Amino acid sequence: MAEPEVVDVVVVGLGVGGEEVAGRLAEAGLSVVGIERDLVGGECPYWGCIPSKMMIRAANAIAEARRVDGLAGTAQVQPDWAPVAKRIREEATDNWDDRVAVERFTGRGGRFVRGDARLDGPGRVRVGEQVFQARHGIVFGTGTKPSVPPIDGLAGTPYWTNHQATEVAELPESLLVLGGGAIGLELAQVFVRFGVRVTVVEALDRVLAIEEPEASEVAAAALRADGVQIHTGVKAERVSHDGQGFTLHGSGGTEFTAERLLVVTGRRAHLEELGLDTVGLDAKQRFLPVDDRLRVTDGIWAVGDVTGEGAFTHIAMYQAAIVIADVLDHARHAHGTPDPSGTANMVGGAMGAASEASVPRADYRALPRVTFTDPEVGAVGLTEHQARQRGINVQIGFTKLGTSSRGWIHQVGDDGFIKLVADANTGVLVGATSVGPAGGEVLSGLVVAVHAAVPVIQLRRMIYAYPTFHRAIEDALRSLK
Repeated sequence: MAEPEVVDVVVVGLGVGGEEVAGRLAEAGLSVVGIERDLVGGECPYWGCIPSKMMIRAANAIAEARRVDGLAGTAQVQPDWAPVAKRIREEATDNWDDRVAVERFTGRGGRFVRGDARLDGPGRVRVGEQVFQARHGIVFGTGTKPSVPPIDGLAGTPYWTNHQATEVAELPESLLVLGGGAIGLELAQVFVRFGVRVTVVEALDRVLAIEEPEASEVAAAALRADGVQIHTGVKAERVSHDGQGFTLHGSGGTEFTAERLLVVTGRRAHLEELGLDTVGLDAKQRFLPVDDRLRVTDGIWAVGDVTGEGAFTHIAMYQAAIVIADVLDHARHAHGTPDPSGTANMVGGAMGAASEASVPRADYRALPRVTFTDPEVGAVGLTEHQARQRGINVQIGFTKLGTSSRGWIHQVGDDGFIKLVADANTGVLVGATSVGPAGGEVLSGLVVAVHAAVPVIQLRRMIYAYPTFHRAIEDALRSLK
């Protein structure tokens, strides 16, 4: 067997987080091997964030045109999926080709290897017949895959995940969506606005179950107004496919039929593929647990969805910055110099020469999340239920967006609210939800408030621009009790 090739760092999985870590470390002068079996860039640019938001932008334009009748005369809209599919294929994904992304990484000084990688003992990674020995560490950014439930009859049928839903060139006449989370609702609203008959089936008692109940109500009402049928509290028990369409048999004797079935019931990491047992790690876990420096164990880091801290691009990028600083700090100690590469300034200025004490620690208290339905559902920190479960002395502030001046001006499509969750003992916000036409944008100020623990009394003394949607925060603060 050939001797392993010694390099500084091996990054397994070049999704958003892994690509950032590998590229930045390579720019800093370390010898970095980046390994990816699928597409460099991962889920976000090819099926997730970017193409799905193109779909949503197009669907929202249709909805806005239909609102002209309530505001400015009359309008007729004829939806056409062709330009949407063309834009996704040509502008977002290069027809699902990652050549540009690979060149971007190698242009930063990294070495790219295509293939399936797994650990082969401490510090070693095997890809086919190649074996790399990492001097300073291994970083996993292997992401997650759709978690498909073991429903009788589902396996072997041509069901969709979000991948097929994003790649579709011609829309079906009808669509069943199994799963009422963020992805399920976003796609359901897109397809119904393009004329598809859509039914959502959710096993829990409400859609968007991780968010505030008020957010679930607004989102469900908006989708129903678009024509989506929503059935909650229904567990899928069996699926059949007759070559023409699907039938979903649910609990209580319910039955739903459609031409296509979209399964969006969560995601999971596939750790059994990574050779974790060769370094004494458990491969049977749902995700790869990490500490606040994203360390799995000595010499191994993880970044992005595989950590289970949230399947968001912004989490992956946030974690990547921490991993970069920690790996460079590790390399600095190994070399006994302030900057092993001689190019620390290329990685965040002083970050490349950081001491261990200055390496940032992961803090998810103010983790923002946005569901890009219309209206948008933005949230940060704890929900009211989560705060009460933790024994916090909760104060709630709430205001409907339609009662604000901007909501009243907006009129058509102004559904939404601001909900604040405060700790009465400390006088700071521990969570907030912003639902509305710009719910994700209004959220930004609330994220700062939670992250920086800005006193509620200080938030009440701020000046809020008039007339804006974010001014409704002032009304919610006034209602805190």
